[in-house]
Amino acid sequence: MKLSRIASFFSAIALTTALALTGAGAAHAEEAARSANPGPAGNNANPAYTALGDSYSAGVGAGAYDGASGACKRSAKAYPALWAAQHAPKSFTFAACSGARTGDVINGQLGSLKSTTGLVSISVGGNDAGFASTMSDCILKGETACLNGVAKARTYIDKTLPAQLDKVYSAIAAKAPSARVVVVGYPRFYKLGGECSVGLSEKSRTAINGAADEINTVTAKRAADHGFAFSDVSAPFTGHEICSGDAWLHSVTLPVDESYHPTAAGQANGYLPAFASAA
Repeated sequence: MKLSRIASFFSAIALTTALALTGAGAAHAEEAARSANPGPAGNNANPAYTALGDSYSAGVGAGAYDGASGACKRSAKAYPALWAAQHAPKSFTFAACSGARTGDVINGQLGSLKSTTGLVSISVGGNDAGFASTMSDCILKGETACLNGVAKARTYIDKTLPAQLDKVYSAIAAKAPSARVVVVGYPRFYKLGGECSVGLSEKSRTAINGAADEINTVTAKRAADHGFAFSDVSAPFTGHEICSGDAWLHSVTLPVDESYHPTAAGQANGYLPAFASAA
């Protein structure tokens, strides 16, 4: 990326330490999860809802973070919170956490699930596949390193991630056998041939978009095999990628951990309707 010396130095330090949907709080996701009952007293018409997953479900990038969630950075503008505010579920447990991998979800986010849980949402897999290191390579090391990093991530997505997702989905089904489970995907990052005059090469952007498509394809297949719904956010984000001129995703930004995450508009106009249509 064509940055000044100061910006390049900042990126080299910050991106390698903070870009990754950092897992510092993931192990404590369950303990820090916020439970609330936003609906009317005695309302049994709507399901008990639990939101699981990583930073895309926590709402990193959207602002309005719940201070009590600490490093998990759960946002009041994330799609789970927005859906709960609109639909008044019987109960709402917001367990999604920045940095969460599949193992973190199993070990730290499933405590609220029970036989009476009616709805579960989850986005997970990006951290397992090396989202942070891949994007750091793309930004700081150039096209060759970027393409190599994306290829490595895609190999993991194809060969290793399916079994990891199976473990998560099986654990959810065991704890909440009656729940409707909606697995939420990831958007493509870049509009190809868009308005960006500097930054990554078009070849790198194409490769990154391809990896997003790959993880969505794999995740959708695993979700279907477990009888879960898959919510594809690619369509609502089309025309709102980085370089589109109307992006619902941050590029490199401050705070750095918000880079390559949906903005508040992306959560409200991209993720929320996609999830609501599947829920």
